[in-house]
Amino acid sequence: MFDTQQALQSIEKEIQNIALGTHPTELYEPIRYIMDLGGKRIRPILVLIGNYLFTDDWQKNTKPALAVEIFHNFTLLHDDIMDNAPIRRGKPTVHEKWNSNIALLSGDVMLVKAYQQLDFVEEKYFHTILRKFHQCAIEVCEGQQLDMNFEKVEKISQGEYINMIRLKTAVLLGFSLEFGAVIGGADPENAQQLYDFGVNIGIGFQLKDDLLDVYSDQAKFGKQVGGDIIANKKTFLLIKALEKATGETQDQLQSWLTKVDFDKEEKVKAIIEIYNSLNIKQETESKMNEYFYKAFQSLDSIPIKKEKKEALISFTNDLINREK
Repeated sequence: MFDTQQALQSIEKEIQNIALGTHPTELYEPIRYIMDLGGKRIRPILVLIGNYLFTDDWQKNTKPALAVEIFHNFTLLHDDIMDNAPIRRGKPTVHEKWNSNIALLSGDVMLVKAYQQLDFVEEKYFHTILRKFHQCAIEVCEGQQLDMNFEKVEKISQGEYINMIRLKTAVLLGFSLEFGAVIGGADPENAQQLYDFGVNIGIGFQLKDDLLDVYSDQAKFGKQVGGDIIANKKTFLLIKALEKATGETQDQLQSWLTKVDFDKEEKVKAIIEIYNSLNIKQETESKMNEYFYKAFQSLDSIPIKKEKKEALISFTNDLINREK
């Protein structure tokens, strides 16, 4: 039986046991800081659930599962610098608390630490996992670069945006499940199906994040609500609005997108009013649910007893229904 709370406790314990240096303190304190900010630990839990689907001895793989959590936090640390984000999980970002140079170097060490956790993978699976981790890491960086490129491009399509979030966000979720499956002895076809499940869930999750950035309660969200609007980030919501807006609404939208000096709260309020008038929230929810549906189709095709799948189904549904 898989126990999500037990898995989370094991993950948190292992995070505290990660061997970090002590000198220079400016290099290592930011790593401990960002790792201790918490988060849902979605990726290592997915590794362990993916493992559980093919073996009952999932507890022994907590250490290698940390590779994806450390890597994920490394990407957040660097992304926050690129986005000039002031808040992460309700606390100052590393570059705000220290500075950008320290954040960059600490992030570099985190990437090394992520690879060190792969030393705990059984030898017979090591090269397969290493190869897949390399590909995943490259794709995450490709997604981040596309995300930054989109800031300078006037118009992008829905397809281009979906591909970007697939790379930046979804492939790591897919890899996490595939990782667990591979080290659990799954055959390549079933591991691929689980990867597909994770990728489609990941796309749906990012669309959910796009919604939460606009429509969430600040106290629950843990990040600056409306940050994407303030930064003119080309989220699914903005892309749809640009496609649908006509006449005066189009003029208002373009005016806000081209303003250099503006009141942040006023801009967020004005853009949300435009989104509401165009039913953007409903259309985003529809696209999000489309990917969730595709994900569960992939899971249904894996020949594993339904009872085994319940842990993954329950965990995923909790995330789908989250408010932050």
